[in-house]
Amino acid sequence: MSARDDILAFAHVGDLHLTGPNADNARDYRAIIAQLGATDGLDFVFLPGDNADNGLPEQYALARATLEGLSLPVHIITGDHDMEGGSLDAFYAGLSVPPLPYATVISGTRCLFLDMCGSGRGGPDFRLGAEQITWFERELAEAEAREEPCAIFMHSYPADLKAVGEAAHVADLIHRGPVCLVEMGHTHYNELANDGRTIYAACRSTGQIEEGPVGYAIAAINRGVVAWRFKELARPWPFVLITAPADKRLARSEEHRIAGETEVGALVLGHARVAACEYRIDDGPWRPMHRSGDDRRYHARIDWPIGARRLAVRARDDDGGIDEDVVEPADGDAVLATSRGIGSDADAIGAWPERGVLGTQLGPNRNGRHW
Repeated sequence: MSARDDILAFAHVGDLHLTGPNADNARDYRAIIAQLGATDGLDFVFLPGDNADNGLPEQYALARATLEGLSLPVHIITGDHDMEGGSLDAFYAGLSVPPLPYATVISGTRCLFLDMCGSGRGGPDFRLGAEQITWFERELAEAEAREEPCAIFMHSYPADLKAVGEAAHVADLIHRGPVCLVEMGHTHYNELANDGRTIYAACRSTGQIEEGPVGYAIAAINRGVVAWRFKELARPWPFVLITAPADKRLARSEEHRIAGETEVGALVLGHARVAACEYRIDDGPWRPMHRSGDDRRYHARIDWPIGARRLAVRARDDDGGIDEDVVEPADGDAVLATSRGIGSDADAIGAWPERGVLGTQLGPNRNGRHW
């Protein structure tokens, strides 16, 4: 558990699909890891599978070599391309990762890392298998008993599971359990979905980009509030993510409605010292936020005015860089999300350009729109 606080914050680098060291995606991958290595304030980096495009040892060697020297922990799971050789032997030998599935508590959140591929035949034959599902049920029950929020890391939506009954069963376990966030790859496009209890987030591919420029996502869970925003690689520091209150599109319960005194939280990433971090409500004055020591988490206690709609946080660093994030909190009149199909993209919230979600859904997968 983090010594800083109980806010989980991590970077999600989309499906790599690595082929060779001179390809564009290998160059972008190296640049992303170098950029993440230049900041602190994150708990780990997540790679969501499809790490090697053909599941070859030399492709895994490239993936692993790029991570050398990165001080952040890295959690890596499997995707269908990692099974191209018919097994996950090259994946485990090349990356030296713990056997999947596994669980660990990070900054107060129980994080479950799943293997959707090892029980399948290769390709997008996604399956968890009876043994992993039993483990999954046990971990969710323990998280609930300990009143720990839970985050799931898997390659795709539960709806993509192929074994008889698995899709509905796993989606139901997540929907009824203490799961705040399911973080995924596979889609090749950015997507956020809210079924009224759980946020599903998919990040744009690094190696096979179908929409927009290359980059990575920054996600956070702050006492059950989920925040998610995509950072383009070329966008300079700093980078601001409001971690509380919840935006109305990502509000998961009545507890996320805003009224009266409330806490504003923000994460400010970058390599230079933050000169100022401020918030404002609607078009009101900018007011300072504060932090403890050298931490990159800023906070303020505010009185939320009746009828207010918009909260902005901006940061300026010593290099002259400025960034701003905005949320629209759920007030008493907001209609909170309800599910149209748990465990699937049926609950996608649509385009949200400020978060890097373009709504194009261009990708070669079950949910994607083909060209």
